[in-house]
Amino acid sequence: MARWVGKCEELCRLLTEALRHYTMSAAKLHAHDTPIPVLAPGNKKTKTGRLWVYVHDDRRSGSSVPAAVWFAYSPDRKGVHPQTHLAGFEGVLQADGYAGFKEPIESGKVRLACCWDHARRYVFNVHETAPSETTKQWLDMIGDPYEIEAAIRGKPPDERRRVRQERSNPLLGVLDMSTKEKLARLWPKAPVVEAINYSLNRWDGLTLFCDDGRVEISNVLAENALRCVALGRRNFMFAGSDSGGVPARRLFRQRPWPGMQQHAAGPRAWSTGSSEWNCSCSACLVASGTDRERSTRSSGVSGVS
Repeated sequence: MARWVGKCEELCRLLTEALRHYTMSAAKLHAHDTPIPVLAPGNKKTKTGRLWVYVHDDRRSGSSVPAAVWFAYSPDRKGVHPQTHLAGFEGVLQADGYAGFKEPIESGKVRLACCWDHARRYVFNVHETAPSETTKQWLDMIGDPYEIEAAIRGKPPDERRRVRQERSNPLLGVLDMSTKEKLARLWPKAPVVEAINYSLNRWDGLTLFCDDGRVEISNVLAENALRCVALGRRNFMFAGSDSGGVPARRLFRQRPWPGMQQHAAGPRAWSTGSSEWNCSCSACLVASGTDRERSTRSSGVSGVS
């Protein structure tokens, strides 16, 4: 059965390559990664591989361009992997503070937009174990920009930027100033200080959304895209090898994605050249042309039955 799945994955290769090109050509990307157990040959144990996800989705800023998600696999979490994935990318990268993204950012071609969900989580974890007036005030003030975001979701970038400049930016300025004043009176090694310093050390990235209407306040789109991997862990114990991780990430790309029905009528329309294929985005134009015909002929498959 594994071989059958591998053969099916081969049929999808040209489509997934077109999807990679389409996704990575975006001006704003959401990126994240998650561990996946991989069998380590010879010692009857598993090691930890990584699945990387890159999301192109600007619908929250009023775009009608179809969304897309692209997965990549690597045998470890070394920075060279995301650096390879992002080669040629220029624009805004929404991600956490992972050091592997440092090189593309330092090149000047990529701007990092950090995630307020991550920043809030650090303080929330401290608040759960050792609540204080500082953590409560910090969490309360962070809630206000989220309410503003809910009101402008789906609006054009210019309008989102205007509202954020008028309402969110002053709130974050007060938060920044009051937090620094309180931290100056606390023990530097206190858990609350370390949690809040996570945000202060990434303040430019956390506040970039106020200056760019395309940027989101959080990286939830990438985290949502990884839900299929979390569900998959309930159905498989591990990938059999690193070479098995590569087909897995290609097949993860074929999962239904909110809004992806805009691309085509379905797999049958793509594989048979049906006239129902009606999307004109760059990924679909590539996949629906001669490349698709060549893929079908080379595989010996004339259609889907």
